[in-house]
Amino acid sequence: MKKYILDLMVNSVERLSEKHVLMRVTDVEPLPEMLPGQFVEVRVDGSSATFLRRPISINFVDRTKNELWLMVAMIGEGTRQLGRLQAGDKLNCVLPLGNGFSIQSGKTALHKTLLVGGGVGVAPLLYLGAELKQQGCEVTFLLGGRSAKDVLELDFFNKCGRVCVTTEDGTMGEQGFVTNHSVLAESFDMIFTCGPTPMMKAVARYAKEKDIECEASLENMMACGLGACLCCVEKTTEGNLCVCKEGPVFNTKRLLWQI
Repeated sequence: MKKYILDLMVNSVERLSEKHVLMRVTDVEPLPEMLPGQFVEVRVDGSSATFLRRPISINFVDRTKNELWLMVAMIGEGTRQLGRLQAGDKLNCVLPLGNGFSIQSGKTALHKTLLVGGGVGVAPLLYLGAELKQQGCEVTFLLGGRSAKDVLELDFFNKCGRVCVTTEDGTMGEQGFVTNHSVLAESFDMIFTCGPTPMMKAVARYAKEKDIECEASLENMMACGLGACLCCVEKTTEGNLCVCKEGPVFNTKRLLWQI
């Protein structure tokens, strides 16, 4: 898939929580094709301490408004600088990068799908859920957070499918971790997950026990996005692979996780 370097214009920056913002960016030309699970590398301007681009998952693509949505977790100087952007500012992006989720099969419409996310890992699942729904899939989201304030974009997720929630403190949904939710007593044909590695490993373990195909979007550190710097290497059944180039989405059977 062709890659682009674009100066996109910020349409809006919405505060989702104390640490998260939703940035909507656009272009004068139609945005290029982007698949659920792919990501962009954004340049951080105005920060003398930030030299490398930051990888941001594609949260959603709104073709009616020609908008790309990016959920930014403000956890370092670079991402905090991104959170300070305002409508009318420019954001330089390299996109689309990586390989997305496997949703192109003609059999996909028959699948009862479970999409499991935690923290900022919910970001790529919104676009994925919207595409699966459009293909006729039955979509269930299972979203987890430490508390209610950590469960993001609920209104948008509810438009794409059924939403189940867990929080560690019990302030929303069922109390506990995502792998303890009662919805897992149901049967599913395919599972997609993104979030903290321990959570994804637990989801992969559940999928293995139930003999369900599972894909995980890894969140390894990715400095270049093109497979050149080798800082995102993951051990797989095919040897060491760059997550930014061969992933970030992998079938969990390919990963050498001890599950």
